[in-house]
Amino acid sequence: MKEKKIEQKKNNTLPETAKNEDEKIVIPLSKKLLKSVLLIITFTVVLCWVFTHFETVKSTFYYFISIITPFTIGIVIAYIVNTAMNPLERLWDLVFKKRKKPLPRLRRAVCLILAILIVLGIIFAVFFMLIPELMNTVKKFADSLPGYATTINKWYEMLSDWLEQYNFDIPEISINTSELGKYLNTFLTNYGSQFLDKTVNVTTQIVSGIVNLVLGLVVSVYLLAGKEKLISQSKTVVKALLSEKHATELIDFASLCNDTLSRFVNGQLIEAVIIGVLCFFGMLIFNMPYAWLISIVVAFTALIPVFGAFFGTAVGAVLILLEDPMKAVWFVVFIIVLQQIEGNLIYPKVVGKSVGLPGIWVLLAVTIGGNAFGLIGMLFGVPVCSVLYCVAREFIKARTIKKR
Repeated sequence: MKEKKIEQKKNNTLPETAKNEDEKIVIPLSKKLLKSVLLIITFTVVLCWVFTHFETVKSTFYYFISIITPFTIGIVIAYIVNTAMNPLERLWDLVFKKRKKPLPRLRRAVCLILAILIVLGIIFAVFFMLIPELMNTVKKFADSLPGYATTINKWYEMLSDWLEQYNFDIPEISINTSELGKYLNTFLTNYGSQFLDKTVNVTTQIVSGIVNLVLGLVVSVYLLAGKEKLISQSKTVVKALLSEKHATELIDFASLCNDTLSRFVNGQLIEAVIIGVLCFFGMLIFNMPYAWLISIVVAFTALIPVFGAFFGTAVGAVLILLEDPMKAVWFVVFIIVLQQIEGNLIYPKVVGKSVGLPGIWVLLAVTIGGNAFGLIGMLFGVPVCSVLYCVAREFIKARTIKKR
């Protein structure tokens, strides 16, 4: 009996392939594997369709962007106004901390209105200073145009006389202001209709921009008036639709985006104010013309990381060049020194630490963003790249800890 049991046990321990040699091997298809295969197939089909209908996708994308433009502007305005509203709310709490009823609704309404008035007041004050200076500059340039033409003729004659000594002949030119006026009249007559069409298009874009700006301001007011409630509702919806793990990850990612963008806006505004003030006082010390106008331009262009300084310097140099070429050279030298101070001392302390992004990535973000989306891409390339950089850093850190 024992021998029979041992033989039976040996037969039971034989490999399954030996028992069923003619049977085919069947790979179990789990739900997870099936889901992954279907996802890959769907992604491939969609990607092929996008490449074959690229123009349709592109036009749809731009149409969608034009629809959400007021909301995008509203979010940007909300971040800027929130920069002024937070200190006002802290001041309100400090003033009314002994009061039994803190009046939360009145606190938010008053601080929000004051913050909007402060931001709009700064913008209008800047433009009221900028527009008269700009008009005076244009008027001076128009009055000095005949003198510039005469000076250029003299320089050209001097260059021609000097080159004649070395047997170089250059064609003679003469700039006649009356002939220039006739040429402008002929140009306007021939291309007047095209110029009018362009003017109409530009006017339409300006009106559309003003409408979007007003709608964006309204959206920002709604966002800031109930931002705590809006955040709470958004978290509730995310937790209801997603699993606990995915909901937590999405909320953490949104919080990271919000913190990065807030720090970037605050740091960039502070840096622009500092560079504008330093430029103004430096130009006053060196007795350079258009100090107000150029300092405001430099401050505004400083909002664009890396390349903004070059735009401001170019505009300022051209304006000063029309009045005093030598001072234009000294202005460029002054701005280069100021940019070195700003790049090595101010920007790393004020903006660099706020976004936590290395310099090479800042340059890359501004370049790619500017090429893809123009001025808007330059402004938002750095915070977007900062978010991606932080996410990648946390992911690599988690993977490194997991492998240990």
